[in-house]
Amino acid sequence: MEVPDGVYLEIPVDGEGLSPDSSKRKLQLPIGVDPPGPGNPPKQLVWIIFGSTGHMGRSLARACLARDDLVVAVGRTFENTLQSMQNWHENCLGTLCDIRSQESVGNVIDQTFKHFGRIDVIANCSGYGVIGACEDQDEHELRNQFETNFMGTLHIIQLTLPYFREQGGGRYIIFSSTSGALGVPGLGPYCATKYAVEGLIEAMLYEIDNFNIKATLVEPGLVRRDEPDWNSNPLPSWGHFLIKPASEPYSQATSPALHAKRMVTWLGDKQPTSAVKCAELVWQLGHCSYPPLRLLLGSYAIESIRDRLRSIIEELEDWKHLHFPVAPDVIMEVEKEEDEDTARVKAG
Repeated sequence: MEVPDGVYLEIPVDGEGLSPDSSKRKLQLPIGVDPPGPGNPPKQLVWIIFGSTGHMGRSLARACLARDDLVVAVGRTFENTLQSMQNWHENCLGTLCDIRSQESVGNVIDQTFKHFGRIDVIANCSGYGVIGACEDQDEHELRNQFETNFMGTLHIIQLTLPYFREQGGGRYIIFSSTSGALGVPGLGPYCATKYAVEGLIEAMLYEIDNFNIKATLVEPGLVRRDEPDWNSNPLPSWGHFLIKPASEPYSQATSPALHAKRMVTWLGDKQPTSAVKCAELVWQLGHCSYPPLRLLLGSYAIESIRDRLRSIIEELEDWKHLHFPVAPDVIMEVEKEEDEDTARVKAG
């Protein structure tokens, strides 16, 4: 189908990756956020992408580099080597970081200033989780998830906010998860870390609004690895998750605590949402004028979070009568119905 220049079609992020003939068919954020396009030509930005070797981080780094942005690709000190981070692209600086360490995060920021001279967008794609019942996870596993997911995010923010304030602007793109909006059996502590990140960013936005600093929580759901070379350059089967053997009380095949394990095992590489398409939208997010607080990616994210919010609203409605005065006419109507019901029972 031919589409006139400057006209964008919305293509679902679920399904296959961007096709070779998609030059006229582009994913686009809603017009209301003023995404990059003919009316808002993108400027060259400097990105720091923490977790650049993960599922979303790798695709995001490629999307930015393909569109002439400058990227600092940050791998994991305990998983990648400095050599493996080199020669990605002429516009890319590769380095390593242990996001749990504020000093390590600070080193990445210093390297960025020395190499590119500025920072425009910081994307935190780092994450770590343990799949297993809450009771089965020990203190080391609990702390490691909080140190990586929550404290790592906080380290980034505290070390870069002073620079963004002085610069008069900047942007954070923080990868949360559908697990940051609903409790998933088998991912309790991981959900707790993502809930903490969501609360942190939402509160921080009120504090930094006067400084022209923006932040968005990205909530992807069931994203698969669909880069063209992923077969020859594989990523871990379960992403950055550890699947912990279940203790006896939670070991039954139908145990709710095994829900997350059943899901990742069943899906394998068949997750419905495209990492390539998601990366395209996140790149636009870095260049749009009015970024949202949250960007949900994939039909699973939309449907699961929407259903949870509906259940919360329904529960509030069921219990609100305990906290708000009831109008006299409503009381009279209820009493009348009760009297009629009582009369019918006695007559029967």
